[in-house]
Amino acid sequence: MRLKTFWGLQERWKILDGACRVFCIKRTLKTAYSAECWRKGALFGSWYPNQVNPVLTHKCSKTATTFAGSQGTSLGRAVSLQEELQPLKNPKEESQRSHLVESKHGEIPAGLYKVRVATGTFWGSGTFDAISITLVGSRGESPKQRLNNMGKDFIPGAVDEYEVASDQDLGPVLLVRLHKDPYLFFPEDSWYCNFVQLRTPQGETYHFPCYQWIEGYRTLELREGTGKLVCDDVGAPLLLQHRVEELKTRQDSYRWGEFAPGMPRCLAVESLEEMDTNIKFCLTKLSGFMLRSKITTMELKLKGFMKCSESWKKLEDIRKVFWFNKTPVSEYVADHWQEDAFFGYQYLNGVNPVAIEKCTRIPSNFPITQEMVAESLGESTTLQEEKGNVFIVDYKILQDIPTNTIEGQPQYMTAPLCLLYQTPAKDLIPIAIQLSQTPGPDSPIFLPSDPIWDWTLAKMWVRNADFHVHQNLSHLLRTHLLAEVFSMATLRQLPMCHPLFKPNIGRYANIPIYNDLMDFLPILKLLIPHLRYTLQINTLARVRLISEGGMMDQATSAGYEGIVPLVGKGASSVTYSSLCLPEDIEARGVTTIANYYYRDDGMKIWAAIERELWDTFRMNISPKTNQSASSESFRAAWPKFLRKSRRGTSLSPFRMNTSARLRLRTASPFRAPVMIRNDGALDFAVA
Repeated sequence: MRLKTFWGLQERWKILDGACRVFCIKRTLKTAYSAECWRKGALFGSWYPNQVNPVLTHKCSKTATTFAGSQGTSLGRAVSLQEELQPLKNPKEESQRSHLVESKHGEIPAGLYKVRVATGTFWGSGTFDAISITLVGSRGESPKQRLNNMGKDFIPGAVDEYEVASDQDLGPVLLVRLHKDPYLFFPEDSWYCNFVQLRTPQGETYHFPCYQWIEGYRTLELREGTGKLVCDDVGAPLLLQHRVEELKTRQDSYRWGEFAPGMPRCLAVESLEEMDTNIKFCLTKLSGFMLRSKITTMELKLKGFMKCSESWKKLEDIRKVFWFNKTPVSEYVADHWQEDAFFGYQYLNGVNPVAIEKCTRIPSNFPITQEMVAESLGESTTLQEEKGNVFIVDYKILQDIPTNTIEGQPQYMTAPLCLLYQTPAKDLIPIAIQLSQTPGPDSPIFLPSDPIWDWTLAKMWVRNADFHVHQNLSHLLRTHLLAEVFSMATLRQLPMCHPLFKPNIGRYANIPIYNDLMDFLPILKLLIPHLRYTLQINTLARVRLISEGGMMDQATSAGYEGIVPLVGKGASSVTYSSLCLPEDIEARGVTTIANYYYRDDGMKIWAAIERELWDTFRMNISPKTNQSASSESFRAAWPKFLRKSRRGTSLSPFRMNTSARLRLRTASPFRAPVMIRNDGALDFAVA
C-alpha cells in the first residue's frame, strides 16, 4: 500500500514539475543530481528515466534527516525502499564507485562529470522537449541521463549546469550525444543549442560546439571542438566513422541542383520550405528583411511606380525616386549625372568598379582615329603618347544576348565599347563610344563634340549595358552564385571539425564560454557569416527575382531569357585569379590609375585578411598538421575544387589547363590544386 502511495505521488510530481517548466518558475537547485534532487527521488521514486545516480545513493541516505519537516524520519525508510528496488551490488564495487578523488578543483566524486549546456540567445531558441545526454569516451560511454534542473531548462540565452554520472572512467571524451525526446503532453519543440562544455573528474575541460537547430525527436552527436584533419583521426575509428556519417548527412541535406543550363549548380530546392532550418534566416533577420521589403513596396505604391507602365515625360521627374530617401550622395548624383567627369568616376568607385581596363591597343572593331580624340586629349599630345592614361570598357559579353518583351513592347540592349582618358587633372572622362561590336554606318562612334543629347544618350546606353553586366555578372554571378558553390562544397565536404571551421582551441581552454572564442578566431568570424545566409538569399533570388516571371523578367531588358545565357557566358570566362583582388588589379592594368579608392581600400582589406588568416592558421594548427603542410591531405584542405561538368560537356566556372590541374593562389596556407570529378558537381575533397 505504501508503495502505491509513492507511485501516486510520483504522477502528481510530474504534473507539478511540468507546470513549473511551462510557467518558467525558478527552483533553487542548480544541478540535476544534487542532494535535494535525491531526497525527492527517495520519497517519490525516480520520476524520470535514468534519474537515479547510483554513485550518490549511499551519500544521500546519510543526509536523510536533514530533509525539512516531519518527513525526516520517514525519509530513511523511503531510501531503504529505493535501495530495495535497485539491483544488488557488490560491496567492493560500491566502495570503489563512491571513492572520492582529489583534483585541483576540489573533491569530485569519481565518474562525475560537470556539464554546461548553452541555448541560443535569439527568440524561439529554447525548448520544452526533454533533453538527455550521453558522454562517449575512448574507454566507454556513460548511460543516457536526463538533463533537468529545478525550473525551466533551456530557455533562450541560458547556460545550464548539470552533473552527469558514469560508473566507469570514460578516458578522453570524444563525443557527446544530445537526445531530444517528448516531454509530457507538449508538442515537438525545436531547440537551438550553442555548445556543450564538459569538465571531467580529473579537471580536464572539453568544448563541443553545436550552433545549430535540433528538430524532431532525434539524437545528435557532437565532436570535441579541436580542429583536425583526417590524418589526425588515424587510430580513432569512432571519430573517423563520425566524420563519414556527418558528411553523409550533410550531403543528403544539401544536394546539388541546376537552376538553368549553363549556370553554376546550386542547392536543389524549389522553395524556402524545403530548406534545412540551419541555413535559413533567423527570426530577427527574417523580420527585418520582410519589414524592409514591405516599406519599399509601400513607398513605390505611394510614388505611383508600382504598376507604372508609362515612360518618363521629362528627366526632372526621375527626382521623384528620391522623395523619401534623399541623401547627400543622391542629391549629388541628381545634379551631376550628365557630367563626363562623373560618368568616368563611376568606373572607379561606382557600383561596378571592376570593368575598366588599361587600353594597350585599340581594338580592331573600334576604329578610332587621332582626329576623333584630338580635342579631348589636347593639342600637345597624341593617342599613342597617352597609352598609359587611356582606358577601355568593353561589353562584348552582351553581344547576341536575347532581349525581353514587356507588355508587348520589345526591349533593347547594346554591347558597347567606351574609351576613357585620365586628364592631367586626374579626371577620368569618356572620349569615344561605339554602341555595338560591329563598326559601320549603322554603328557610328559618338564623341563629346557631338550634339549634347546625342552624346548624353550614348552615355545612357553604356550605363544601361553596365547595369546588366553589374547586376548579372559582377553581383549575381561573382557574389551570390559562386559564393553558393563555395558554401555548398564546404557544407558537403568539410566536417565541422575541419581546421577551416575550428582552429585548435586548446590555448583557450580556460575560457568559460565557448561562444567567446568568436572574438579570438578570425577564420570563424570571416567564413561562417558568409556561409550562414547565402543559400537562403540565393534561393529567394531564384524564386522571386531571376526566375521566369520574376522581378528581373518583368522589369529589365534582358529578362529571364537573357539572364540565363549571360550568366552562363560569364561563368565560362571566370578564372580563379579574377576573384583574387591583387591579381585582378594587375591583370586589368589599373595599379597606377589615380583616385581608384576601390583598389586602395580593397587592397588594405585583402592584406589584413591574408595576414590574419596566415597568423591564425600558423598558431592554431597542430605541429603534426604543420609538418604535413606539403602533403596531399593538407593541400586538399582549402580549397580543392572539382570542375563542374554535365554529360561530358565542360561547363567549368574556372578556366583549367590541359591537365585539368591548376595551382590556385590564395592566402599562403590555403594553396591547393584543382581536380576534375565526373559526377557533375563542384566540390571540395574531404580533408
